[in-house]
Amino acid sequence: MLIFETKSIEMKKSLFVFLLFTCFSFGSKAVSVDYQVGMSSPNSHYFEVEMTVEEVNAEFITIKMPVWAPGSYLVREFSKNVNIVRATSGDGKELAVKKVAKNAWQIATNGSKKIKINYEVYAFELTVRTSFLDDSHGYINGTSLFMYVDGDKENAGTLTINAHDSFKKIATALPHEGKNVYSFANYDHLVDCPIEIGNHLEFSFKAAGVNHKVAMYGAGNFDVATLQKDMAKIVEAETKIMGENPNENYLFIIHNLTVGSGGLEHANSTTLQVNRWTYQGADYNGFISLVAHEYFHLWNVKRMRPNTLGPFNYDAENYTDLLWVMEGFTSYYDELVLRRAGFFSEDEYLNKLFSSINYVENQPGNLIQPVAHASFDAWIKSYRPNENSANTTISYYSKGQILAAMLDVYIIQKFAHQKCLDDFLRMLYVDFYKKQAIGYTEDQFQTSLETFLGEDMDWFFDKHVYGTATIDYGKFFTGVGLNVFDNVKDASPELGIKVNEAGGKLTISGVTKNSAAEKQGLSVNDEIIAVDGFRVNKAAFDAMMSKKKSGDEMEILLSRDNIIKTYKIKMGERKAVNYVYSASFNEVTKSNFSYWLRTDN
Repeated sequence: MLIFETKSIEMKKSLFVFLLFTCFSFGSKAVSVDYQVGMSSPNSHYFEVEMTVEEVNAEFITIKMPVWAPGSYLVREFSKNVNIVRATSGDGKELAVKKVAKNAWQIATNGSKKIKINYEVYAFELTVRTSFLDDSHGYINGTSLFMYVDGDKENAGTLTINAHDSFKKIATALPHEGKNVYSFANYDHLVDCPIEIGNHLEFSFKAAGVNHKVAMYGAGNFDVATLQKDMAKIVEAETKIMGENPNENYLFIIHNLTVGSGGLEHANSTTLQVNRWTYQGADYNGFISLVAHEYFHLWNVKRMRPNTLGPFNYDAENYTDLLWVMEGFTSYYDELVLRRAGFFSEDEYLNKLFSSINYVENQPGNLIQPVAHASFDAWIKSYRPNENSANTTISYYSKGQILAAMLDVYIIQKFAHQKCLDDFLRMLYVDFYKKQAIGYTEDQFQTSLETFLGEDMDWFFDKHVYGTATIDYGKFFTGVGLNVFDNVKDASPELGIKVNEAGGKLTISGVTKNSAAEKQGLSVNDEIIAVDGFRVNKAAFDAMMSKKKSGDEMEILLSRDNIIKTYKIKMGERKAVNYVYSASFNEVTKSNFSYWLRTDN
């Protein structure tokens, strides 16, 4: 049991009250801030922002622009898109503005109680974590557009959106107060509600007692009635897992583009970007899985979360070892929910899971980087991969998904299909959101799991979270009636390089650790000119490599720093681990299996 002093709880509640999205504050109100956003010339890609700061009682105030977007763990330097910042007093006199840091501006108030601040933001990067404006629509992700008064993010205010005349619709989860006027409880609430502005398609559905609205930008091969039905299935299945849905209203913003780029979660909305032709055929379940992933985040990370992820430090990285829980558990459920909702058969689900297992176990970085370190280093490694990343890192999404599955089947076996991972997550939700809303530390997460299971879990965390020991899949899965055959080696010829073709040049873009290529001297950025005396492009190179056998010799002519070199190389071999399963049930394991992969239909 976790015990906190009453005074500590109240102080932390005051800091985390933004999660409740109320205007109540435990502290005194220092200033109030209202915003207006204009877009007078969409083709310029500039949003015009005006901040009105009132009740100022200081010689100087400092305004800041965040450097990152919560949910996307990379410092993106949003202030790089800000033009000159200007400020005027309540009576219209210009005030001195001095830039004091990369994302901070100091304003001399000259005793004025009211200050207007104007700046422009260049917005021409259409992702789920940035802002965008052109003549077809505008999209606002708050941290890339709205500044805040340093030390005064807790107070409520309003946002007025002066949409371009050609844009007729505005979609946001912010409370609507009047024509184009919206309110926010505090700065964190403001920037946690993305905004779509334009002429998008809108439709709605109700599920789990919650009103859901969809703002759909761009053409696509979707069918509204099908989306209403299938998205509602996801909402119902996930709400059943968590026991309640904390929202009255929820907004999906969906951008249909040439390519997809995933999604970003918010407390009562999400933005998804997908290929516009993803809504039919084999790709459709990928879209539904993305819906399931981002929607599950409204519980896992937006409410029950590591204590470092809120209130946010917008000036710098916010580190945690627990992204494998935030993203990995969510990745586990985004596929399990599709089974629960009837989109996957048992075999389809198991094939998905074992595909993830084989992907992780065949990554060289899986034996190098613990998943806790992958979480902590997301800021410098996961979002900044290089040619050596596959050799040294592992995805906290994929590895976390597997660890969630292992815990789920372990819990099901231990409690004889009376409990599963759902029950543990509901416990976290109650203890660290509903009761206290303070978030948990790494130690508290482990302690909570141990309390739930009634046993010491050091073996799990030491080996698989903070260590890189290979999981004994057979031991875990036998409790649900699956025999897992591990270390089945599929030996195949492999040189151990990745190549890219651009500008008429075939270049090595990656070299696998301990591969034949690495051992025999090939390097990233080498330009491959010819193989065995024949000039090659990518197609020819791939064709030649597909015919080579392990041990075959070849002569590779390459250019390194414009110096021509010849290498005599022997084709190597790759021994991939291939985990496969077969079912072998008894009465107990069959019940466990059926409970694990049950459907809600």
